[in-house]
Amino acid sequence: MNKLKLVQGNEACALGAVAAGATFYAGYPITPSTEIAEHISVMFPKLGRKFIQMEDEIASMGAVLGASCTGVKAFTATSGPGFSLMQELIGYAAMTELPAVVINVMRPGPSTGLPTLSASGDVQQARWGTHGDHSIIALCASSVTECYYQTIRAFNLAEKYLSPVLLLIDEEIGHLREKFEIDEDEPLEIINRATVGDDEENFIPYADAGEGMPLFAPFGSKHRHHVTGLTHNEKGFYTSSPQLVEQAVRRLHDKIERDVNEIAEFETLHLDDAQVVIFAYGSVARSAEEAVLHLRAQGVKAGLLKPRVLWPFADSQVTLALLGKKAVVVPETNLGQIYREVERVAPCGVAVYPLNQVDGHLIAPEKIIAKVEEVCQ
Repeated sequence: MNKLKLVQGNEACALGAVAAGATFYAGYPITPSTEIAEHISVMFPKLGRKFIQMEDEIASMGAVLGASCTGVKAFTATSGPGFSLMQELIGYAAMTELPAVVINVMRPGPSTGLPTLSASGDVQQARWGTHGDHSIIALCASSVTECYYQTIRAFNLAEKYLSPVLLLIDEEIGHLREKFEIDEDEPLEIINRATVGDDEENFIPYADAGEGMPLFAPFGSKHRHHVTGLTHNEKGFYTSSPQLVEQAVRRLHDKIERDVNEIAEFETLHLDDAQVVIFAYGSVARSAEEAVLHLRAQGVKAGLLKPRVLWPFADSQVTLALLGKKAVVVPETNLGQIYREVERVAPCGVAVYPLNQVDGHLIAPEKIIAKVEEVCQ
């Protein structure tokens, strides 16, 4: 049965977390993500799940990882300043291979910036915010319904890859209310982390059990193991052995990067015969779609390439999609954080043009249309 409702993007994230099987939320209120915490604070207690408001974002992330140690699906939500505070513990989650989901409803910065307006200024922070070398998975959404399904996918990917997973939405999408329709009878794919059985006698907590991932032993089970943010050997204890350090860091990186084509998802519109491609994500993709339809009506062969996953960046898929095109326009509500990635992988001879706006407001379709027309001259 299809259920039709008017839902806000932040609420859809909360509904997605419930559907994914999340049972623990720790967070600190921050505009424009606060509605996620508000909805979870109402829904979780009714379902016998746990909600706690912490004293700040650092404590919130720590609580999420503590809960994840016990085997439960845990998450938090924040915005730019809080996301910055969480970075050290996001790196800790990557090193200790603790699944966790962080929803970042982005707003302009730097610093306090414009708390009630919109931007996509945290895209590169999502990839490089922590120190050291590890890969990261960061999804994005451009509609309320996508917020729901992308939240579910974020939990699935966190559980599969034993990794923190980020969902980046901007204020426009987080506060957008629109038609929300899901098929309640449609079975959802729900992934749970692979755990070690109590009958396993020779459990090694960080040994590769297949596809680069170890098996997980929840706290309280038969298996005791050491958890540390230090570089560790397969048994979980500190090592500075060059060989073991190299092996550990490369496994953390490769377990995600080698699956980039499986993780990546794209939506396209009129891409096959397009001469000019608009590469857009988040709320800007909505303006880009309208721009493509207008340009097509005017006889301009424009197309849309919309990623649903920003990191890991799908180099080979983007290169293939842009083969034979004349130009790419990359509109963003930042100063070019994904433009640089598109430019890096664009085939030889394909010109890439940024279109940037950092005033806290959505890029209008007319602005994208004007840029494409300029490129086509």
